[in-house]
Amino acid sequence: MALIPFDDRDGLIWMNGEMIPWRDARTHSLTHALHYASQVFEGERAYSGKIFKSREHTERLRASCQYLDFDLPLGNEEFDAIKAQVLDANDISDGYVRAFCWRGSEMMAISAQETKIHVAVAAWQWPSYFDPETKMKGITLDIADWKRPSAESAPVHAKAAGLYMICTLSKHAAEKKGFQDALMLDYRGYVAEATGANVFFLMDDGKLHTPLADCFLNGITRQTVIGLAKDAGIEVVERHIMPEEMAQATECFLTGTAAEVTPVSQVQDYSFTPGDTTRMLVERYFELVNS
Repeated sequence: MALIPFDDRDGLIWMNGEMIPWRDARTHSLTHALHYASQVFEGERAYSGKIFKSREHTERLRASCQYLDFDLPLGNEEFDAIKAQVLDANDISDGYVRAFCWRGSEMMAISAQETKIHVAVAAWQWPSYFDPETKMKGITLDIADWKRPSAESAPVHAKAAGLYMICTLSKHAAEKKGFQDALMLDYRGYVAEATGANVFFLMDDGKLHTPLADCFLNGITRQTVIGLAKDAGIEVVERHIMPEEMAQATECFLTGTAAEVTPVSQVQDYSFTPGDTTRMLVERYFELVNS
């Protein structure tokens, strides 16, 4: 199936204070963000016309801006309203919302204090899809060569464009080997996350274990699923996990805005059987976002 380029679509994008035609939402090739990765973003999902946890995403976008030494020039309520307006303007009920901020072209050097901060919100159709039998087959992951950096090496708690370069490289390498994604370790050798989602393991102790989010994003979906698991009476353990401990895991799944709750059947040489716990969380998350 031919890809439809994202710069050649119909619709409206909110950009710097106004709703403009999709094809006109452009920035200069000498913008600081393109050359120095001074851009942050949020990926959000709308179900039945309502963005799931919109305020939490707005607050995280603001925090990401601050990590990169600039501010989101809009209040939370105003920005939440803009995202909703973009959905309405494009007649989207179930879709994906991309909110993002970046430094402009006023300075083309490492220093960027005088650059304008641009803000945009785009949205496109992404149907709410739920086929439990297909989903429960699980996806396969390789283990990436690239590692998540320490909090002393990068603004690891920001959802910043530059931090995704190693994710793209890792996913490309995994797909070349026939896997669907890659599991990334951190700079210490602990299990960290997949290229765009957090990871959970149901261990043979009956508890749900997930890596401690000390050098990567503590995902909004991750936090939501932890709450769902606890509500269901499952003990959740957030800790450092060594790769070889996956041998003691019976189930594995990923969580994220795009992934939602996605079962995993294989991580390199480790195999899992998506089971009752994973299915229950898949179903409860679906019920929550569609309630």
